[in-house]
Amino acid sequence: MKAESSRQTPTARNAARRIKPQLQETRFPPGRIKIVEALKSLLVEKEFGSVTTAEIARTAGVTEALIYKYFDDKRDLLHQLLAEYMEFYLARAEPDLKATKGPLNKLRKVVSLHINMYSTDRVFAKILLLEVRNFPDYFRSDAYQVVKRYRKIILEIIKAGVRSGEIRRDAPPSVMRDLVLGAIEQVCLPGVIFNQEISADLLSESLCELIFKGIATERT
Repeated sequence: MKAESSRQTPTARNAARRIKPQLQETRFPPGRIKIVEALKSLLVEKEFGSVTTAEIARTAGVTEALIYKYFDDKRDLLHQLLAEYMEFYLARAEPDLKATKGPLNKLRKVVSLHINMYSTDRVFAKILLLEVRNFPDYFRSDAYQVVKRYRKIILEIIKAGVRSGEIRRDAPPSVMRDLVLGAIEQVCLPGVIFNQEISADLLSESLCELIFKGIATERT
């Protein structure tokens, strides 16, 4: 993979350093891994629309034909990269959530983990918040199926809170789930768009305080 450009901003360089974990499992061929890693590195500095398959191939050190061996097109590559990011995120989040007691504490953990992921991995944030949702193919992709799994996990936490009396019963759990996810995205979006630092701890604490005032029962 080519070295990072010296023109990168400090925030971009930090993001590049943070994209260290190999998302791909060993079942994937080396050529495919190089292609995915190449797209990740290019997205640190560039918008997806301005990245070409020729540039991806050149950065990966492979031919363009190899890209089309593993992916239907450039957008399919993006969706598969997002799916791997989401699987990586869930693999980290699920053990933490299982170890956390109580629905409201679990929701607090969700907010913290989610904002921290956006804060520390801007490529993931850019793809999920800015690059995929305006295209119908995304909603038929493996990436969207993983996102649905994540949304279901949050929904089940809220339902458990309703059953235990910690979370109010007079609003649909799906609406409260969307409130949580929507609020996370809105507080992080300016930082992602303008490549600014996201104060994860401060935002998590402030957001949880506001959200819980709306969804928690008075006795909690």
